[in-house]
Amino acid sequence: MTNGADPFDIASLVVVHDDEHAFDAVVPPIAQTSLFTFTSFAEMEATYRGLKTRPTYSRGLNPTVRLFEEKIAALEGGEDALGFASGMAAISATVLTFVKPGDRIVCVRHVYPDAYRLFQTVLMRLGVTTTYVDGRDPDAVSRALVGATLFYMESPTSWVMDSHDVAALAALARAQGVISVIDNSWATPVFQRPLLLGVDIVLHSASKYIGGHSDVVAGVVAGSRALIGRIRSETCPYLGAKLSPFEAWLLIRGLRTLPIRMKAHEAAALTVARRLAAHPAVTAVSHPGLAPALPPGLSGTSGLFSFTFGDGVDIPAFVDHLRLFKLGVSWGGHESLVVPALVVLAQAAGPNSALDFGVDPRSIRIHVGLEGADALWNDLTQAIEFATHPT
Repeated sequence: MTNGADPFDIASLVVVHDDEHAFDAVVPPIAQTSLFTFTSFAEMEATYRGLKTRPTYSRGLNPTVRLFEEKIAALEGGEDALGFASGMAAISATVLTFVKPGDRIVCVRHVYPDAYRLFQTVLMRLGVTTTYVDGRDPDAVSRALVGATLFYMESPTSWVMDSHDVAALAALARAQGVISVIDNSWATPVFQRPLLLGVDIVLHSASKYIGGHSDVVAGVVAGSRALIGRIRSETCPYLGAKLSPFEAWLLIRGLRTLPIRMKAHEAAALTVARRLAAHPAVTAVSHPGLAPALPPGLSGTSGLFSFTFGDGVDIPAFVDHLRLFKLGVSWGGHESLVVPALVVLAQAAGPNSALDFGVDPRSIRIHVGLEGADALWNDLTQAIEFATHPT
């Protein structure tokens, strides 16, 4: 089964509920309020008894945030969605909803480093263990899932960009009665719709492509009404990592151009990746689009990938000599970025360091923005030339 996601079909889902805005506004007004009052004792009592659903306090329900959630649910093909103040808040609330002391998580290798650190610190202190497995090996995944509670995936994965057969892995989890969760930040609903591939819960760092303008930090999860309802009732209110109305409004703005931006990121990044693969100073390029075929369920690629330099390139000199590419974390915005693995490897020593992700110290994670492939390639080549033959 493949997602068959056409960007223009996805674009039609972005305008879900757009005919319901107050004052017939083409852009939804922001409900920038902390609380909502009641017209009567009876209405307040019915709300608190659960007989009526309506906003009471923006930590739990806000109209602008709810509009964003409804759009994400539609884009992912889910019944419900829930917004958070960050991608890590979405990950933390989701995982903590479904595990308890003594449980075990199965996680694919090379996931987002802070997700890994969450599993190795907070969850370990709570008595939850994690088994890491190569998601490209279905037999290894199947064996690891026996007796597990939750299966956590990324595809493609952080840094090394391993791509998986998401539908096949989700089926393995379902056969074992294990809840499956996937981080879909890299592909977005434009290029991958994991819920339609059988995954139970999909989550995003909405700070990335969904926002798309590097001006918001947010997260979101989507899935069935029952599973999202558990996150909404069991952890979200008490962890307090709510999504603000203004940030939700910015995310709704970002969704309107998501299909167009993703196609532009894809085209430019593929051009740059192919040229890097042919460059004599580069020993490897990790980009799913360079494989003979994309894995089942993935219909396109984004602007994030990594490549590795040979020994003849001075990496600090390379990054310092870039002009269009900025040196910075995160990705998904209009700007192009690089992060050297040397910096990531120096972030923390010991068992929680990036060494555990198998990251080559001479690799560079690159995000290709919207400045144009030729201009970005010229920037890369002049920086490589300087780092190889400094004057």
